[in-house]
Amino acid sequence: MPVPTPSETRRSPPLPRSSLALLLIVSLLAPDATTAQRPLTENTLTDGGSEAPSATLDDVSWLTGHWIGEGLGSTAEESWLPPAGGAMVGVFRLANDEGVEFYEIMVLEEEAGSLVLRLKHFGPDLTGWEEREETVEFPLVARERETLWFDGLTLRRTAKDEFRIWVALSGEAEPDRREALFVYRRAPRGPSPY
Repeated sequence: MPVPTPSETRRSPPLPRSSLALLLIVSLLAPDATTAQRPLTENTLTDGGSEAPSATLDDVSWLTGHWIGEGLGSTAEESWLPPAGGAMVGVFRLANDEGVEFYEIMVLEEEAGSLVLRLKHFGPDLTGWEEREETVEFPLVARERETLWFDGLTLRRTAKDEFRIWVALSGEAEPDRREALFVYRRAPRGPSPY
């Protein structure tokens, strides 16, 4: 194949600065084909059919340990075991002065090069909320440096020993979605407040 000489090469005229700025703005605002998520609530996303972003348990290994915070008007606690066997296991307790409101058992797993959070809820007497074979699943739909957006749940590390979780909530009696915010700090060594 003959290679054109410089005189034969056609050059496009340079774009005016205003066109370059417009091109940059359009490219920044245009939806990325790999990130077709859409807002579910103010701070959560849902999957729009895009491929899950790549992630590993190393991206969330900082969760290992005991955390205490607030959520749903009560004291929230989470404890996470370090990654092992492609998963992290955690437990959750929501309690107030009257006692435990509910528990969760949680598993963060690597799946198909990404992450999924699965959990089961239990009442104070350990009666399961979900059917025996069912779990609540939150597949990862987007990520940034300190934020992981699972479908309906956002986890954001706000400082070395602090993080926040937003969860999209809805029920049969409330057609509009709302969200719950949980704010956690790494717990000091010693007994739990409950």
